[in-house]
Amino acid sequence: MNIAAVYRTVTQSIIAELEKGCAPWTQPWKAGKRVGIMPMNAITGHLYRGINVPILWHAADINGFPTNAWLTFKQALDKGGHVKKGEKATQIVFTKRISVKEEDDENKQISMLKSFAVFNVFQVEGVDALQATPESPPEGAVKAFIEATGADIRHGGDRACFVPSKDFIALPNPSSFAGEEHYFATLLHETVHWSGHEKRLNRDLKNRFGTQAYAAEELVAELGAAFLCAHLGVQGQLRHAGYIDSWLLLLKDDDRAIFTAASKASVAADYLRSFSEKLEEEA
Repeated sequence: MNIAAVYRTVTQSIIAELEKGCAPWTQPWKAGKRVGIMPMNAITGHLYRGINVPILWHAADINGFPTNAWLTFKQALDKGGHVKKGEKATQIVFTKRISVKEEDDENKQISMLKSFAVFNVFQVEGVDALQATPESPPEGAVKAFIEATGADIRHGGDRACFVPSKDFIALPNPSSFAGEEHYFATLLHETVHWSGHEKRLNRDLKNRFGTQAYAAEELVAELGAAFLCAHLGVQGQLRHAGYIDSWLLLLKDDDRAIFTAASKASVAADYLRSFSEKLEEEA
């Protein structure tokens, strides 16, 4: 599948889900799973990143796969196994850096997106050496995660937002939420916004509600919060419902927008995790 087709296929799939009123990145929670839901390579143990996360979440959901561990056709063969007859692959992408010579003979590094196929371990037979499912995060992991960032969090009022000009997160009191996990999911959403401040990851946070740039930043925060909720075992409700219409406009106008947002969301999640974790290279 050429890369233009990948952009189009993935975007159309996500648009179809949004038009039903749901978002593919919330689907890992449907089965009530709390651990091991971040898609990972079953052989290397590396976690998938960016757009590959919602792609693989969606594939696991619609096919009823009980695990989020994946591998390539060749990896299955190398481990003495094989893909079951009739099973269909899921197309994901990776970024390859290549060197291009410009008119002044200077070499410039550019990124090239390529697609490749993976299979869920449920689609494979004869492979024993698979990575174990990660253990459940310890009690208090979310509080420790947030505290490690050093973000200025102020409670009170009835709005949840990040205020870039003052560099603080405003949240209603925890008792205002339906439950602790909903509070934490909202806090993680706002913490992703916090990561975009000019003295941190320097994303564009100055746009008004109703603009495409505003919708794009909300999509980054929504995806980043989904990644962090999955990583930390938080089963809280994400805030996507009020933004679906604006995301549909964004995705219908630009079939690369979801790829860009997912990439920035992964960068934000990694940045926030770096305050409390030593991150390994992820796929």
